[in-house]
Amino acid sequence: MSVSPASSRAGWHTSQPAVPGRPPGGQRRPANTSAPMLTVTLNIPLACEESLTPAARRLLDAARELLERGDAVISTGAAPAERRPDAVPANRPPGRPLAPTIPTLHILAASRSVLRDGEPLPLTRLEFDLLLHLVAHPRRVFTRLQLLNAVWGYEHAGVRTVDVHVRRLRGKVGVDVPLVTTVYGVGYRLADDARVTIDRTG
Repeated sequence: MSVSPASSRAGWHTSQPAVPGRPPGGQRRPANTSAPMLTVTLNIPLACEESLTPAARRLLDAARELLERGDAVISTGAAPAERRPDAVPANRPPGRPLAPTIPTLHILAASRSVLRDGEPLPLTRLEFDLLLHLVAHPRRVFTRLQLLNAVWGYEHAGVRTVDVHVRRLRGKVGVDVPLVTTVYGVGYRLADDARVTIDRTG
């Protein structure tokens, strides 16, 4: 029996010279045809037969011995086809999935109102002033005491008052809108990816 590598995917193909009384390819079945059959398929990637490892050579020698004794059967068949990636529909170019659109906030300073994608948001006076102050100073971090002084006008209230109003503001704007970023150990700032515009004449 000769062994030759076909490819790294197709595994090994075996062939034997024709022997009278034996089917081509060495397909001689054991005497007990009702016994359970064990089918083993091995794919050994290599460039040529000389690159076989000692363990692979011992495996092939054992397979030859089983075939010569008639204790094994060679089954011929097409190698499994290599799976190809699914084709992309012609009307949709390949690429990353579209990112969700971030809603836009529009602040009308004169009328003290806020629109989210054109829909009004019911903000209280302090919530509006807090939002306007953060938007007017992007990329600046404020401590809770600084926000109390700038928005509330005094520093005598508890600093947790700021946390409560930030939480309410986030809840009204929506969790899908990046707005206020917490700087742990310091305070709050406007989020870098916040989409907010101010109209001071509206």
